[in-house]
Amino acid sequence: MNHWVALLPEVVLSLAAMFILMRDAFVRTDSGGPGGDGAGAGGEADGGGRMSVDCLVTLYSIAGAFVASLWLLDASAPPDAMIALDGFRVAADTILCGGALLVVSLSRDYLSREGLRSPEFHALILLALVGMMVLVAARDLILLFVGLELMSISVYVLTGFVRKNPRSSEASLKYFIVGAFASAFVVYGIALLYGATGTTRLATAAERIAAAPAGGDLLLVAGIGLLLIGFAFKIAAVPFHMWAPDAYDGAPTPVTSFMATGVKAAAFIALLRVLTVDLGGAAEIWKGAVWWLAILTMIVPNLVALSQQDVKRMLAYSSVAHAGYLLVGVVAASELGRSASIFYLAAYTVVTAGSFAIVFHVAGRGDRNQRVRDYRGLGWRRPVLGAALLVFLLSLAGFPPTAGFVGKLYLLRAAVDAGEIALAVTLVLTSLVAYYYYLRVVWKMYFEAAPDDAHTPPPPRPGFNLAIGTCVALILLGGLFPGRIIDRAREALADAPAPGMVVQAEEQPSP
Repeated sequence: MNHWVALLPEVVLSLAAMFILMRDAFVRTDSGGPGGDGAGAGGEADGGGRMSVDCLVTLYSIAGAFVASLWLLDASAPPDAMIALDGFRVAADTILCGGALLVVSLSRDYLSREGLRSPEFHALILLALVGMMVLVAARDLILLFVGLELMSISVYVLTGFVRKNPRSSEASLKYFIVGAFASAFVVYGIALLYGATGTTRLATAAERIAAAPAGGDLLLVAGIGLLLIGFAFKIAAVPFHMWAPDAYDGAPTPVTSFMATGVKAAAFIALLRVLTVDLGGAAEIWKGAVWWLAILTMIVPNLVALSQQDVKRMLAYSSVAHAGYLLVGVVAASELGRSASIFYLAAYTVVTAGSFAIVFHVAGRGDRNQRVRDYRGLGWRRPVLGAALLVFLLSLAGFPPTAGFVGKLYLLRAAVDAGEIALAVTLVLTSLVAYYYYLRVVWKMYFEAAPDDAHTPPPPRPGFNLAIGTCVALILLGGLFPGRIIDRAREALADAPAPGMVVQAEEQPSP
């Protein structure tokens, strides 16, 4: 199939981003000129109509990209194609598009409240999503790097989107510097893998690695190691996580939600596919390193989160810990491990988007009210918000009958089946530790009275309630009826070769 047709979802998103930027440049606004700042910065006065158009174009284009991805499921591509056309890609696109839809639909109130420009925000979200979808669909190391950089550069800008906020600018700078280091590791790893295998096509590289003597040569070991370090930075795995709490805390909260869901999901799915499918024949090289990453990433952030008094920062450390749970599925390197990781990632994406949406709604203008004590009595003052946040926190902690509980249960089973008892025990113990900081917020919401001068968040608009209600419904449905979802995940992942399988692909000249 033609590569442009295979990239149809990405083309849809790119055209939508161009339309939004061109409309901003040429359509006269209430501020009196093309591209004017309206409402000081493109906020409410610029706003109602203009922001609605940008938001609607973004939402419809994401939905269109998802439909295009489903349409490509019936297409086929040669094993050594640069773009994947399989169920793995569709499963990844479902998570990425679903997370982006939730973030965009929940961010409109934040943009209006903070007086932020809508066109650039939505265009950058779309361009970042293009990079994510290229990253998870790439079957060539060069294309994988292009997708990674397009995603990263867009998110660097989004992190510093509130230019008047020093914390936002600082977070953007830190993220950019660390991201540049991570990209350097990835591109150097790609160069060494090319030196070891003579190709950048992942299918051909998998064939040559599987046919090579056990243990591999030094170039292969170094290349896999550097590639793993680069992706460990992107998913914020310990000890490469130090940028994440500051970047998550300083970024605008909708951007934090997008980083904790979309960026982490895209990087993890790419890592899962490259390690367990393409480099499955070299598992003896990377498995021990990923084992230690999983152990450390489950333990360290959960312990640090115990002392956090800022809810947004607490969720940032929680997000790091969940990367450790996901890595358990990578170490298991089995069909159950991969499908459990995809299920858990989908549940995590939904619950994280909903959690951060409630955080920025409660925080108020300037994010002034995001301490744990600011949630005192929230369950009684705003029952809908309190009930939704209760479900989200219980899912993050792993309480039944939520999707988070089922996801951890499947990951636990995958670890036990693979003989990784230490990982299974660590997963259980760190989940018990996490109960404290999640339930502390629940205690504040329902068992401590708010002071008379406490900030009461405004009633959410109907659209916000609808999006939050959708998140709650998905989490509960995933917890009550997980079998069908897991079966679909297994069917989707069955398109990819089994770990270590030799892919008989005709050799193509490397780009």
